[in-house]
Formats: sequence, structure tokens, C-alpha cells
Amino acid sequence: MIPCLNEEATLPIVLKSIPKKIAGIDKIEILIIDDGSSDNTVKVAKKLGVKYFLIHNRNQGLSRAFRHGLFRSLEMGADIIVLTDADNQYKQERIPELIKPILDDKADLVIADRKTQTIAHFSATKKFYQRTGTWILNKAAGTNVPDAVSGFRAYTREAALQLNPIADYSWATETTIQASQKKQRIAIVPIPTNPKLRESRQFKSSWQHVRRSSITIIRAFIMYKPYTVFMSFGTFFLALGLIPFVHFLYLTFTTHSAYGPHHLQSLISGTVLLIASFISYTLGVIADLIRINRLLIEETLEITKRNHLKSLGRK
Repeated sequence: MIPCLNEEATLPIVLKSIPKKIAGIDKIEILIIDDGSSDNTVKVAKKLGVKYFLIHNRNQGLSRAFRHGLFRSLEMGADIIVLTDADNQYKQERIPELIKPILDDKADLVIADRKTQTIAHFSATKKFYQRTGTWILNKAAGTNVPDAVSGFRAYTREAALQLNPIADYSWATETTIQASQKKQRIAIVPIPTNPKLRESRQFKSSWQHVRRSSITIIRAFIMYKPYTVFMSFGTFFLALGLIPFVHFLYLTFTTHSAYGPHHLQSLISGTVLLIASFISYTLGVIADLIRINRLLIEETLEITKRNHLKSLGRK
């Protein structure tokens, strides 16, 4: 599965490096997701023997290309879905290593570790952002993934069926969190990258990437662990809100001089914080009910997908 946007120059290199045969695999198919290319990407792919295409008439972004391509792969009957980039960042010739944990029934999702701290063309700032972002994701998802945004991945059919990516950006971090929450087995395979052939088109700067990825992580964390988020805020505001009242009671019983404008302002501040605490706890309950509803909807969506694939003759 290869998402493309104006990749006529690098796509031939990628296609050439994809193994033609892999031990344990009966058939290998290539799916090109053309995300609104204005060059000859599709013509080049057809000339090189690619038979399967999913065409976006206009650019919809990598996350939507991934989402649409994932379901199209399921419709094609794929048992294992491998995602790689059309810019030849990844070593497609090492796909057998990537899917081995799946063939050995030890993983549902396999992520290639690019060893980002050793990539020569990554600046110190980008390496810092990568390391920090991965640390945050692991804390949010409860995982131990060394390269959170690696796009060189392999999914089992069952794992792909369970995923429901909705973010318009950073599909990699979102689906890693989803996989963790759905108790999928995640394996890591160290696979270094190829030399850079062009600049990334996904984001204009590392800061933009960090900002948009952070939004995705926070939203996913709130969706799957609302109690942790809102109850933590509620407890924090409760503790701060009680301080002025405890101080006021202490002065009342010890000095009998607790009254005055200064103490009144403190009590008002404490009241506001207690209200904020109550709101946070309330939001936590509501968000958890929404989480339960989301889980039920995802189960229904999974059944719908299975029925649709069954109607196409796919198990």
C-alpha cells in the first residue's frame, strides 16, 4: 500500500525494491493510493505493472489516503497490509523482516524503528522533537514504541479491521494509540532508512509537525482515557480550591482575625477553583459515557465492515 502525491521520479525506485516473492506469502499485490497527483505518477505505476489503484481527484492528505487505502486493501482480501512511502524513505527490500513477527503469530502490528537518532539528515532539533513526541505518545498509550511516527508498518487483517482512524493528521500516532487500547500485539523491527531524495511534504517545519501531532495525541488520549484526564484536572483544582478555606478555618480558630478583604478574595478564588473542580469531574463522567458509546459504535462499525467484506466474498 503506497500513498502517492506527485511521485513519478521516486516511485520506480520504490516499486523496483519491493520483493517479488516472500517465504510464507502466496501472493503479493501493490495498491497505489494517488492523492490528487498532477504529474504522471499513475501512468508510471501502470507502466511498471501496478494493477490496483485508489484515486483521489484532489489532494486529501496522507491520513485520509491511509484510511481509504486500508479499507481498500481489506476489500482486496489482504491478509497482511504493509504500508510504505513513495519517496523511497524506507527499505522495501526488508519487508520480509517487517512481516516476520506476523507470520510467526507474535504480532498484530509491526512498526519499523528508523533509529531516528542516527539519521544524518535529521537536525538536532528534529531529533529532539522526535524523541520527546515518542515519549509523550508512549505515556499516553501505555506503549514502548521507539519511533512513534514511523510510516513503515505491517498490519494483520484483524488489526486493520479494528482500526478507525479519524484524524486529518498524524495517522501513525493515532493508530498506535488505538492499537494499544484494543490490546493488539505490537512488535518493533529495527530497519534504517534510505538516503533522503527530497524534502518532506507533510509539514513545513518541525514545530508544525509537533503542534499538529500533539493535538492528535491529546484528542486520542481524551477519547480513550477521559477519566484520567478530567479526574486529574478535577483533583488538582479541588486541592487548590481547598487551600484558602483551610487557611481561613485555621485563622478563625487560632487568631480570631480571619475576616478582611484579603481573606475574602482568597475565599472567592477558592470557590472558583472548587467550581472548576466540579465541572472537571462532571466532564469526566460525561466523557466516559461518550467513550463507552464510542466503543459500542466501533464494535458496530467493525461488524458492518465484516458484513460488507463478506458480501464481496472476503472472509
